[in-house]
Amino acid sequence: MKSSLVVTVLNEEFTISKLLESIKYQTVLPDEVVVVDGGSDDNTVKILKEFQKNHSEINFKVIIKKGNRSIGRNEGIKNACGDIILITDAGCLLDKNWVKEISKPFENTLIDVVAGYYKGVATSSFQRALIPYVLVMPDKIDRNNFLPATRSMALKKDVWLELGGFNTSLSHNEDYIFARNIKKNNKNIYFASKAIVYWIPRNSFRSSFTMFCRFAYGDIEAGVLRPKVLMIFLRYFLAITLLFYSFITSNLTLLGILILFMLLYILWAINKNKKYMSKKTDLLYLPSIQILSDLAVMYGSVKGYLK
Repeated sequence: MKSSLVVTVLNEEFTISKLLESIKYQTVLPDEVVVVDGGSDDNTVKILKEFQKNHSEINFKVIIKKGNRSIGRNEGIKNACGDIILITDAGCLLDKNWVKEISKPFENTLIDVVAGYYKGVATSSFQRALIPYVLVMPDKIDRNNFLPATRSMALKKDVWLELGGFNTSLSHNEDYIFARNIKKNNKNIYFASKAIVYWIPRNSFRSSFTMFCRFAYGDIEAGVLRPKVLMIFLRYFLAITLLFYSFITSNLTLLGILILFMLLYILWAINKNKKYMSKKTDLLYLPSIQILSDLAVMYGSVKGYLK
């Protein structure tokens, strides 16, 4: 069976070259690579065209299709010649054996979808602290319930057609909704732990806030309300209520209890993720990223709900 790698991009001039290089050095190349640009106004398309020109050994297509990632993915898959569709995202790097490992399970004709794995590539303490808040860490993997994400996945084109493709009304978290649709329709998902994509984390509080906000907004946009999000709202509602009540009643005992709980919350944020940190300085970022993600999730959820 032929395979097509589909990638959607938008204003990725600073990251796209690394992804293209990781495609170039695959131990097994896909039969074609289809890159769909959503309307970049930087040098992304120029870089893609240069790569296409300089690498004639790769069947490389560039498609311009303005719209969100769902529109781009559907357009790329529709124009792909492969029976097997491989999908990854801009901002990622492919392990040299990724194409080989994510394609291999389809030797079993009963497999419909392959969920590859992804690892964070950090160069700073901030990035190392951010990774466990975004990715599924190795010790938390449930192979039987690991849903595919578009960072690292593959599926039969017939399955994409049967499910109606990605929901074009969704601008965020569309792959999570698509994965739930795969599960709902009882498609056979295989978890390929060796099909690894390396994800480059955000490197600032501002960009990370935007990312978490987008995740939360996307959930509400898609009608998904996670219990974890409700707990965040409840946690902060109680904290603000106690703080307000302690001030209007001048109740120092209540204020002291609130401060104690805040300290315990900070310690909890450190303790739950400290095993993933390689340097002591990494630990310093865990409480701030916990609070940052909480605030971003609440803001994104409210924004999504109001819209």
